[in-house]
Order: sequence, then structure tokens, then C-alpha cells
Amino acid sequence: MRIQSVKHFFRKDFNGWWLVSLIGAAIILLPILFIFFSIFQEPNENWYQIKEYLLKNYAANSIILVLLTGLFTAVLGVSLAWIVAAYDFPMRRFFSWGLLLPLAIPPYIAAYTYRTMLSYTGVVQVTLRNQFDYQIDPEWLAISSLRGAVFIFTIFLFPYVYIMCRAFLENQSASFLENARLLGRKPFSIFVRIVLPLSRPAMVAGAVLVVYEVLSDYGVTSYFGIHTITTAIFQTWFGMYDADSAMRLAAWLMVIVVGLFFIEKWLRQGRRYSIGSKARPLARQRLKGLPAAAAFAYCLLIFLLGFFIPVIQLLSWSKLTFAKVWDDSFFTLLNQTVYVALIATVLILLFAVILGNVTRTQSSGTYILSKLATAGYSIPGAIIAIGILALFIELDSLLAPFYSYMGWGKAPLILSLSLSMLVIGYTIRFMATGYNAVEVGFEKIGPKYTEASRMLGFGVTKTFFKVDLPLIKGALFSGFILTFVEIIKELPLALLLRPFNFDTLATKTYQYAKDEMIHEAAIPSLMIILLSVVSVAVFQMIDRKVKK
Repeated sequence: MRIQSVKHFFRKDFNGWWLVSLIGAAIILLPILFIFFSIFQEPNENWYQIKEYLLKNYAANSIILVLLTGLFTAVLGVSLAWIVAAYDFPMRRFFSWGLLLPLAIPPYIAAYTYRTMLSYTGVVQVTLRNQFDYQIDPEWLAISSLRGAVFIFTIFLFPYVYIMCRAFLENQSASFLENARLLGRKPFSIFVRIVLPLSRPAMVAGAVLVVYEVLSDYGVTSYFGIHTITTAIFQTWFGMYDADSAMRLAAWLMVIVVGLFFIEKWLRQGRRYSIGSKARPLARQRLKGLPAAAAFAYCLLIFLLGFFIPVIQLLSWSKLTFAKVWDDSFFTLLNQTVYVALIATVLILLFAVILGNVTRTQSSGTYILSKLATAGYSIPGAIIAIGILALFIELDSLLAPFYSYMGWGKAPLILSLSLSMLVIGYTIRFMATGYNAVEVGFEKIGPKYTEASRMLGFGVTKTFFKVDLPLIKGALFSGFILTFVEIIKELPLALLLRPFNFDTLATKTYQYAKDEMIHEAAIPSLMIILLSVVSVAVFQMIDRKVKK
């Protein structure tokens, strides 16, 4: 009887929430589907030239970057997670969160920083020549290559694997490790035979996120002159002015990304990694002497390469150009960045709240709805941008008679030159960030308060505002911070979808670097890093509260 009553009140005004969720999901999916169906259109002459002479090289470089970066980030992330989770050594507590900080530096900023530092006139070679009278072969430090891109992606994206594996290992049963030690297994044998198999789900999940980031990258590969499918999309659109071929490239890249997603799901099919309900936290083993020094040196090296050294170099450069860059135009740039990020973040959280409230029913329909609405995070930004551009140009064509009637010209580009494209692009790309935060908030409070409110006769809307919203404020705040910072760091979407004469911190940084104005790029880069560090601090604060 109680269950039937709850369902009755649940349906009272639930249809409106469902309708908004369906409309939002349709808007999110429309540009993606628009790109996908371009595969079935008749290709033009440019496409045959791209397919014959360029596509193999683009695809090969993309595959090499994905495979090598995925492998190295998995090794680096799992090994660091194991050291921090299983052992106690000097500064372990600092490294437990300090190794997350490389995520605060977007790879495209790291790329131009390291390239300049390691160049012939950079600080590394100049110091070796002037201070130590040593002339190093410049080729050894040439980073503008595939190996350099792999290095940048590995050092600055491994925290995706590290944070997932660390959380996984810290909460697993210690009995496996204790039994292995009692049987005389050495630390390396325990790591290979027990830690790696146990942490496989977390390792694969983190590596998949890294792969998505590599496939969607444009800043690093473009700056290093590496031809990938993503850079080919930009070159085809802006260099050849061929929207159809750019859409076809984006469609095939999307097929590859979706294929990787299903392959990862298939590999995990039927496999279970649960270790039972008697799990207890992993007790750390105290390291002394050489092992302690080795663990400390390993963590310190990665922290220096991934955060400290590039930040110190950027601070040094910012002193040289502070008076030139820190002016009214910079504050205009900052205001534009914050303005568009705030609009997109608020829009994301509004829809995330509606979607999260709908998907609390845990039905197959709501599960599919949530996956469709958050699919944009696994789609490279260049694909989303091309889809939105093509869709808005088509909309302008359809609305041309209305524009003419209003006296705006025969075929003006109204929607295609507006800021709404960029806002929608951000919303599609980062809906998953806001939705995941809201979903965690709803899971934490559980259904009991909501059920009690509905049993008393309140509908879904009133229950949400009176009961649910006050309880998930913390989750909404964390979702707002994380989504806001992700938007500020995004480069491909901003480059493709921004209106004329509208720059963000990310696009201005990239333009400075592309024009070899490296010192001028330091201050906008530091602003992005500062905002990103705040997000890492918020994440750690929330993580500690959850554990308590």
C-alpha cells in the first residue's frame, strides 16, 4: 500500500520533469547525430584527396598517441597510486594530493612551456652552456615530435588513472596483501600478481578518460606540428574551407571513439572484481632507508615535472610581460571568459538537476536517458563543434525568409555568429561533469526524505525545492566549481565556436603561443592554472568530508 501511494504522488507532476529531460537530451544529441549521418552523404573531391594521401598518416599518428599515452599513463598512475596507498614514506601525505596538481595545467600550456624551456635559447640549454660549459645535442631535447607529445600527455594526464586507482586500492581488503607477504612474496611480485589485477577496472576507466582527452586534443598536436584526425578537422574547415569533408572526418573520429567505448565494455563483460563485504582499509607499511628514499624521489620527480617546474617557469616569464599584458584588455578577456563559463555552468547544472531528479527512479528508460544526455563528455570537442556549426548554419538557411522579413538581409548568419553556439557546445561537452555531481548528491541523501514528502501529499517539484535542494547544496557547489573550471580550460570548442573578436583565456593563450609570444602567454596561463588548482582543492575537501 505504501509503495503504491509513493508511486501515485511520484507521478503527480513527474511528466513535466520527464518532458524537459527528453527535450534537453534531444538538443544535446542533435549535433552529434547531425555529424554521424554525414557519413552517408555523397563525398566531394576533397574527401577523396584526403582519403588517398593524408588520412592514413593522420590515423596512424592518432593511434600511436593513444596507445603509447594510454600505456604510459596506466603504468605511471597505477605505480604512484600503489606507492601512496600501500606505503608510508617522507611527505607521503603531501604527494597524495600533490600528484593531482598536473591536472591543473592543460596539456597545451605544458606543451609550449616545455618546448620553450628545452629549446636552444631556453633556460635548460642556456644554463648548461653558460654555467657548466656543456654543449648538449639539441636533438636530444627536441620535444616537438610524437615522443614529445606522448611525454606531455603522460605527465599531465596520468592523474586520471592515479586518482581512480588510489581510491580503489585504499578501500580494498588487506587480506590479499597480508597473505602474499606471509607466503614470502616480494613487493614487486605482489604489485604484478595482485595489485595490477585488482586495480584493473580503475586503471582501465582512468586510461579511457586519458584516451578521450588525447583524441580530443588540438593544442598540443597543432603546436608540435603533429598531424592527427583532430588537427585534420581544423585544417579541412579553415584551410580548405570544406565543411562537408570536415564533418566526415569528425564522423569517423566519433565512430572510433564510440568503438573504443564498446570495446572497453566488452573486455569487462562477465568479469567481477568485488572482494566481498568484509573489506577493510589497506594498512600502510612503513618504509625506511633506501626504499623510502626511492619512493620519495619517484613521487618528487613526477611532481616536479608535472607541476612545479612549469609553474615556476611561467611565473618567471610573467614578470617580463606583466606591464604589457595586465591591462584593460586582459580584464576584458577575463570578463568574457567568466561570463560565458558562468552562463554555460548554470545551464548545465539546471539541466543536470532536472535529469538527476528524473533518473532517481532507476528504470531502464532513465538509465538510457542519462547515458544519452552525458554522452558529450566522451566525444572530442572538435566533433561537437563541427556538429553545432553545421547545425546552426543549416538553421540560418531555414530561417533566411524570416531574417529577410525582419529586414536583416537575404541570408545573414545570425545564429552562426552568436555566443549561443559556444554556450551550447560547452553544455553538450561538460553535461557529464555537472550531472555526476548531482547524481552523487542524490545518492548520498537517499530516497527516504523524498518518499516521506510525497507520502504527505507534496508533488515532485515542491518536494525538490523544499526537501531535496537544501540537502544537495554541497554537491551542486562542487559540481559548479568543477564544471566552471573545465569550461575555462577547454580549447577546441572555444576556437571553433567563439564569435568574431571574442576570446577566452584558453584561446588567447593558444594564440600567443602560436605566434611565438611565449612570455605574453604566461599570465593567462597562470590564471587558468590558478582556477584549476582551486578545483583540485575543492575536490580534496569534498573527498575528505565524504570519507569522514
